[in-house]
Formats: sequence, structure tokens, C-alpha cells
Amino acid sequence: MREVTTTAPSSTLTVSSLNRLVRECLEAKFPLTWVGGEISNLTYAASGHVYFSLKDAAAQVRCVMWRSRAQLLGWRLENGQKIEARALVSFYEPRGEFQLNVEAIRRAGQGDLFERFLRLKAQLEAEGLFASAAKRPLPTFPRHLAIVTSPQAAALRDVLSTLHRRAPHIRISLFPTPVQGEGAGEKIAAAIMAASDSACDALILCRGGGSIEDLWAFNEESVARAIRASAIPVVAGVGHETDFTIADFAADQRAPTPTAAAELLSPERSALLARLAELQRHLERRMERTLADQQQKIDWLTSRLIHPAARIEQRRQDTTQLGRRLHQAMLRQTASQQLRLAVLGQRHKAARPQPGKQGEQLAHLHYRLHSQALWKISQQTGKLNALSSGLVQLDPQAVLARGYALAIGPDGRAVRDAAQIASGDALKLSFARGSADVTVNQVVATPEAD
Repeated sequence: MREVTTTAPSSTLTVSSLNRLVRECLEAKFPLTWVGGEISNLTYAASGHVYFSLKDAAAQVRCVMWRSRAQLLGWRLENGQKIEARALVSFYEPRGEFQLNVEAIRRAGQGDLFERFLRLKAQLEAEGLFASAAKRPLPTFPRHLAIVTSPQAAALRDVLSTLHRRAPHIRISLFPTPVQGEGAGEKIAAAIMAASDSACDALILCRGGGSIEDLWAFNEESVARAIRASAIPVVAGVGHETDFTIADFAADQRAPTPTAAAELLSPERSALLARLAELQRHLERRMERTLADQQQKIDWLTSRLIHPAARIEQRRQDTTQLGRRLHQAMLRQTASQQLRLAVLGQRHKAARPQPGKQGEQLAHLHYRLHSQALWKISQQTGKLNALSSGLVQLDPQAVLARGYALAIGPDGRAVRDAAQIASGDALKLSFARGSADVTVNQVVATPEAD
């Protein structure tokens, strides 16, 4: 229970301080409580809040229901109605008024339906249908979820939106069924059994809020027994946070809303990774602190060690400590090798041949080689043609073809100057076609220029 600090008699409280202490005392003393009575002085404010008095034959109390709660009510309050309000006892400080902050409202007794609900709940509870030991654990990382609801239900859109946002990888199978009206309970039970026979990991049973009449299909015995007979875990997200049905008690886990049911079965990957990192840091700090404390203790004991038995105990502690350190070192080494193996795996994957890509590269290189070869051949052909032209011009045979002759002297050398020969020398004349041997009769030498 929350403690309220009292003030010494010598001090003086302000009115606001007194009212605050009264409110804190009331809210700490009284938990959420169901209060029954008749509505009077009902007012629907423009802000959406609802104000009224709850009275019986002897007394009355002011009540307020905030807009966020009033919007979930599903029916309109009227003066004179008999209701039961789930409320927090509080105190309105500005006016110094005692009041109830209403969280939820139900019609008083709920008539025959509410009595049937209580009888069936008591019966099934006595059979052990709601026992905690029979509840199945939810899968930590589900891959395939079944949803049993009406395809037109607004709750279905909320569930699908939540699953897509938190865990888009999860496969979803819808098992459509009416969730209200005559025979809806049997159809819901049949849909649950159909989902149970599927390959799904878990089942979400969901529907939006409403009155006890609207939600009565989920209070049927057949639905409760189908939930317990299901081969897969069932999460019930039926109605609003304040709505309770037999299906909620029979399910492996109850969610306050359909959206909350989807959140229970869709762990957020980023949150898991962040939590894992936080736990790792906490573990490292705790291990370091523990190791330091133990080392300090060992040092202190060592300084006081005298008896051999104590020395043996010290050695045993040292051995235990070294064993822990060895174990941690092995864990670190294993983690390091696993990381190295992962890096090598990535490098191997990156270095692995890629035939398609290398084929394209080979075709490109072949094209470049062919183009380069053609260009080189063209370049060398041009050079060859130029050299051929030069050789043709220097070819002595071409000169002879123009009517000239090549004179070879007695020494076997070409005669370039008449002064190289004398009268009577034998010469050999070579023509473009054939040759002739001649004898020099007369030599006419050309004088050298001054």
C-alpha cells in the first residue's frame, strides 16, 4: 500500500496540498473497484467526457468517464439506468470533491446472459479447462499465423496492419467465420479446428468491442472446448481491455485488444537485437565486477593465509577461478573463430566464380581484342605498303627496266666512274633481262669539278 506522508502539527497545509494528500491517500487505499448503482445527473460534455452521479437508496457519488474510455463503451448511457462501473476512487482537487474515475461500465447484472456466463465459467473452471498448467507456450519466432475472425471485421485490419509493421515476414492464413449472430459460436469453433489442422504455428482469435450480447458467440461452450482441443496455441484478442469472455479464459493467452494479440505473436526484430545488446553489456559489466570482487577477496585471504588447510582452500579457489577464466577464454576464442569463419565465408562467397558475369566480361574482352587486332593489322599494313613503295623505288632492277645497264668491272664491283677502268678491260653488262660481256676500246674520263 502506498504510504502518505503526514505533516507535523506545527506546520500549516495549503488547501491544494491538503487536497493532493487526500487524493493520494484515496487512490493508494482503493484499487480499481466495481461499484453498482443508478445513473442520474447525466451530462455528455462537448469535450467527449461523460459526467454523472451513481446513486442507490441511501447515497450517491459523483463520477467522470474520460473521452478515451467513453468512446469504447459501445452504447449510450441514460438517466435511470442500473449499471456497474469499474472505477478508481479519487478526489478532484480544484473543487475538493470526492469522485470516481470510471474505466468501464456494464449493465447491472447483465440479465440472463451474465448469469449464463458465470455458470458456464464456473463449470469449465471446475473441469480444469482454464488451468494454467494446460496453457501452451506461445512460439517465440512464429513463421505462419492463423487468424479466425470475420473478413469484414475492423479488428482484422488492425491485426494485419500490426503484423505487417512488426514482422512482415510472417505468413498469414485467414479462416473466415461470422463473429456475431445465430450459430456464430459453432462456426467459430469449426474455424478454430480447421486452423488447428493447418501448418500454422499459432492462432489469433479476434473481434472488436461490443456489448455482452455482441460478444456472446465467444462465450459459447463449443468455442471454449475447440480452443482447448486446438493443436496450436491460441491467443484471444476479443473486444476491448475491459471485455472478458469465456474464450479469453480458455485461450493460452488473453490480449486486451486484437492489436495487442498481434503484438504478442510478432516480436519486433529491432527491439530483440537492442535487448540482446543491452543484456550482453550488463553481463560483461557484471562479470567484470564479479571477477574484480573475487580477486580482491582472494588477495585479502592470501594476506591472512597461514594454516595449510587454508592454503589448500586457496588453491582450490584459484583453480575454480582459473577454470572460469579458461571457460570464458574458450568462449571468447570460439566466438572469435566463428566471426573469422563468417568473414571467410563472406570472402569466399565474394571470390566465388560467377560464370554469367565472367562470360559477359570475356565477350567484352574478345570484342576489344578483335577491334585492337584489326586496328593493329591496318596500321602495320599501311607501314608495309609504305616500305614496299620505298623498296620499289630503290630496286636496281626497276632502274634497269628503264633502259639502263649495270657495269661490273674486272674486280667484280659496280663501275661508277670511268676512271675505274682502262682500255682493254673486260666488263660485264647486266640489263633488265639478261647480260653481256664487253671489252673496253676507249675510256673517256670526265674531269673533276674544281
